[in-house]
Amino acid sequence: MEKILIIDDDIQLSELIGEFLESFNYDVYSKHNPEEGLAFLNETGADIVILDIMLPGMDGFQVLRKIRKNSTIPVVMLTARGEVTDRIVGLELGADDYLPKPFEPRELLARIQSILRRSQSPGSMIDVIKFDFLTIDKLKQEVLLEDEVVHLSTTEYEALLLFAENPGKVLDREQLVENLRGITWQSYDRSVDVLVSRLRSKLGETPANTRFIKTVHGVGYKFIGKSK
Repeated sequence: MEKILIIDDDIQLSELIGEFLESFNYDVYSKHNPEEGLAFLNETGADIVILDIMLPGMDGFQVLRKIRKNSTIPVVMLTARGEVTDRIVGLELGADDYLPKPFEPRELLARIQSILRRSQSPGSMIDVIKFDFLTIDKLKQEVLLEDEVVHLSTTEYEALLLFAENPGKVLDREQLVENLRGITWQSYDRSVDVLVSRLRSKLGETPANTRFIKTVHGVGYKFIGKSK
């Protein structure tokens, strides 16, 4: 049974979400302050975290920073504000999805199912893609840059895989939004650009040193890694 950790100080909402998700055979745990949530995650673990931004003592962004120091567990962030800036900050810190309050429980369920499917399903992961300096092991869902492991969030990994499986092809923002199904961005939303920027940074790229993902101005992005 897949384990979901909810970190939200709204006790009533956490209970409602928990009851709903448990009816779909998920094992749900709720923690109402950041310290308890982080302690549970470190000691017990989970398959996915539902993380509220507005928390006492430590906001959701700070919690996400701590999680990302040693874990690539999928994280869905919740906020009552729903501002584009919050989504961008969340993505920069490695969130996998973003859902503004209020929301329909079935929408949250759909996001969870999509992310877990992408992060755990071995479908078509039967080989290794190799480029100069970069290796993507689809079976392990592992990325190596010059033989060193690169820690990517689920969405960052899916974006890299999408680029790598379409080498030399220009992918516009609408194509990225369409193929990264766990995210409900708009094609004009800067979140897409932030995701790609974060991915490029983790691949060691700078504006003066582009080895893998090239910006095609006014259109989108193109993968230019050299196959081995």
